[in-house]
Amino acid sequence: MSDCIFCKIAAGEIPCRKVYEDGDLLAFHDINPVAPVHFMIIPKEHIARLDEAHARHEWLLGRMLLLAPMLAKEQGLGHGFRTVINTGPGGGQEVYHLHMHIFGGESADYRPHRL
Repeated sequence: MSDCIFCKIAAGEIPCRKVYEDGDLLAFHDINPVAPVHFMIIPKEHIARLDEAHARHEWLLGRMLLLAPMLAKEQGLGHGFRTVINTGPGGGQEVYHLHMHIFGGESADYRPHRL
């Protein structure tokens, strides 16, 4: 999608602080972190919302979930982390390209209302 900021990041048109990349997924640090460590994983394929994913995306969604703990540990979150996928306006989604937030760190007092 030509107007999707995450598609532009995945295509390399907009720089990011990359955590991981392969042919299907990209992980990068959030530009407005809510915790000491805050990055997200996106599929390179444009899927606007989690509730728009299809059975053919099962492997991609599974890879995102399996990648999250590996990257979290590499980013220093070996004692635990949170994952969040906002879906739709009622779920607080602001960028309409499926993305999973992974965050945690020293402070246990943060409880973000929106990501």
